[in-house]
Amino acid sequence: MAIVRTRPDPRKLTDDELELFREFHLMRRGFDRTLDAQLQHDDGISISELEVLMALVRSPGRRLRVRDLVDATGWEKSRVSHQVTRMAARGLVERQECAEDRRATWIHLTGDGRRVLVHALPEHSATIRRVLFDALSDRQQEALLDIARTMNAAITAEDCPPCDGEGDSDAGADAD
Repeated sequence: MAIVRTRPDPRKLTDDELELFREFHLMRRGFDRTLDAQLQHDDGISISELEVLMALVRSPGRRLRVRDLVDATGWEKSRVSHQVTRMAARGLVERQECAEDRRATWIHLTGDGRRVLVHALPEHSATIRRVLFDALSDRQQEALLDIARTMNAAITAEDCPPCDGEGDSDAGADAD
């Protein structure tokens, strides 16, 4: 008699899967909260502000078009716009007209934004080291890297379902 294994219902999680998900979720959220709290305490900036500053400092001319900042952060355009508005009010970034495309806007890192970033990075890196790298063995770090790459590939596949060719209009795709 052959043993028939049934596949679990993909719409339900087993107890072990639920435990793994809960621990993963707590770890991910806790890591984000820890990094954000350290930045708020030491430098008066949020993890979101740091993400924008990092994207800008890495870009040519320390500026990006809004659409490129959307791509760099993975955020919705409205979130980028609101974040940039708050950061511009604090003098961390500034909006500039884009001569190449009148519909677009450059977001430029200011001197104050760069100074805040340069000041924030050493302690931020130290916090990452304490919470992530010092907590894991070399073997665990390698395993986590492999897991992260595998999950990122699965996430990318979910974000980009196959296109059937309908509604492929690129009209206005370059506008910010």
